[in-house]
Amino acid sequence: MPLSRRRFLKHSTSAVVVAGFGLSKTASASVEFGAIKIDVVSDGSLTLPGNFIFEPMPKDELAPVLEKHGQSPEQLTPPCNVTLMRSGDRTVLFDVGSGPDFAPNSGILLDSLESLGVSPDDVTDIVFTHAHPDHLWGLLDDFDDPLFPEASYMIGKTEWDYWMNPNTVDAIGEARVSFAVGAQRRLAMIEDNITFFNDGEEIIQGVAARKSFGHTPGHMAFELNSGSQSVMIIGDAIANHHVAFERPEWPSGSDQDQDLASATRVGLLDQLATTKMQIIGYHLKGNGLGRVEKSGSAYRFVEDD
Repeated sequence: MPLSRRRFLKHSTSAVVVAGFGLSKTASASVEFGAIKIDVVSDGSLTLPGNFIFEPMPKDELAPVLEKHGQSPEQLTPPCNVTLMRSGDRTVLFDVGSGPDFAPNSGILLDSLESLGVSPDDVTDIVFTHAHPDHLWGLLDDFDDPLFPEASYMIGKTEWDYWMNPNTVDAIGEARVSFAVGAQRRLAMIEDNITFFNDGEEIIQGVAARKSFGHTPGHMAFELNSGSQSVMIIGDAIANHHVAFERPEWPSGSDQDQDLASATRVGLLDQLATTKMQIIGYHLKGNGLGRVEKSGSAYRFVEDD
């Protein structure tokens, strides 16, 4: 079989990444209910300075929370958990990871998919929670061709409008200018093959969009339902297992609208603790699969086995 440039890039680039960082190529977790099969697969992890999240938080109250969870105030290394859903003839990815250009220890999504026997050509739909680099930049290969050539794309209308607005680059703030430039370049490449949706719409059979604005202006979560069972893909609406659960009302430096994101986080945690719905968090510890429990006046993340 001729070695296409997509296959060449996949086997050369990802092999270097995996060899260099010892990253896993296997699925992290699987869930099946009704006609839906979900696999949580790894795109590696990020390395972030602590102040990226902790900067606006009260330091005296923050310290014991971090100590309780064994979390350094200086550096975070969150996992990147991508959700793959297979239902009928649909093979759906929720976000596409970082690709090779954002972080040295991420960008292994293709290897993780390969471990399940899924190739880029198999993916029929890609649904974005939001357009930050670690969720979007895996969209294109090194030749700026779509990495998933058979896929159709879906994104919330509010999120699309924000990132494609030419004024966003000037308004987003110096630290995130590259986010805006990178989002506009990649989204422009799929502009003719993208569908928009709004809060509450069923975008695929059994998949409903849920507004979770704040982390970005149009961030969306997704509720997957089959019969009486359900799971919610929360993206970055709840972005860590420690401070976000214990003090969800605190502002986080990772959120673009900190007040709105805090209100979203509080409401979402209350809902999830009440319904006991299973969740998949993009940056939650382990494979990101678990549930929310009320713990006094706060919450805690309980990982599923």
